[in-house]
Amino acid sequence: MVIGGPKDIEALFRIGKIVANCLKHMSLEMKPGMTTLELDLIGAKFLKDAGARSAPRIVYDFPGDTCISVNEEAAHGVPGKKILNDGDLVNIDVSAELDGYFADTGGSFPCGTADESLLKLCAATREALAAGIREARAGRKISRIGRAIETVARDGGYSIIRNLGSHGVGRGLHEEPKFIAGYFDKADRRLLERGMVITIEPFLSTGTDWVEEGDDGWTLGAALGQRHAQYEHTMAITDGEPILFTLPD
Repeated sequence: MVIGGPKDIEALFRIGKIVANCLKHMSLEMKPGMTTLELDLIGAKFLKDAGARSAPRIVYDFPGDTCISVNEEAAHGVPGKKILNDGDLVNIDVSAELDGYFADTGGSFPCGTADESLLKLCAATREALAAGIREARAGRKISRIGRAIETVARDGGYSIIRNLGSHGVGRGLHEEPKFIAGYFDKADRRLLERGMVITIEPFLSTGTDWVEEGDDGWTLGAALGQRHAQYEHTMAITDGEPILFTLPD
């Protein structure tokens, strides 16, 4: 969507704050020994109490209120009986709808004891997100976002998952501009427009550039031993710094 006025901004801040605080709450409640379903139920209650609806459920009939991906899983992990172990890397993706507006956020968090290599991967991915946001200005090519992300990944010795990317959001969960690459695509000549609402969500990996759908028909993952991290904000494009809607309290 493209922002039409203050009403849109206020509505996006409301739902953006809800998903951001839900993500923060889930990350703080996560602990070794719990199942991914138990963690999802914590998020489901948070969204319900806030009056919001899980976007994956209402848009795609996803079998969970949030997406929870563990270790070699990169995205769209289905909550279930999987037990979280000390040292796992867990990605939580929270998207929801309120009053006809959608916001989308996510983050990767070590469960329990944090391995130094996972901390470095997460730090690099957060920096990749920040680099992408710095390039998100009206009138610039969308491809500059991917170039900034790719530069950070390359400098850190990480690969980019090329079949996962950012997207437009606002009145729907996935809108124009569709697939915004997390790498430099010189063929992409689309421009960012003032008021455009998008996500930026880099996916950095320790060694793969492609993920495949699992047997459940949802979870996207790679070979055992690989680790991936993702961080995501929903924002509106301006002539200067974008307006970030998904900052927690």
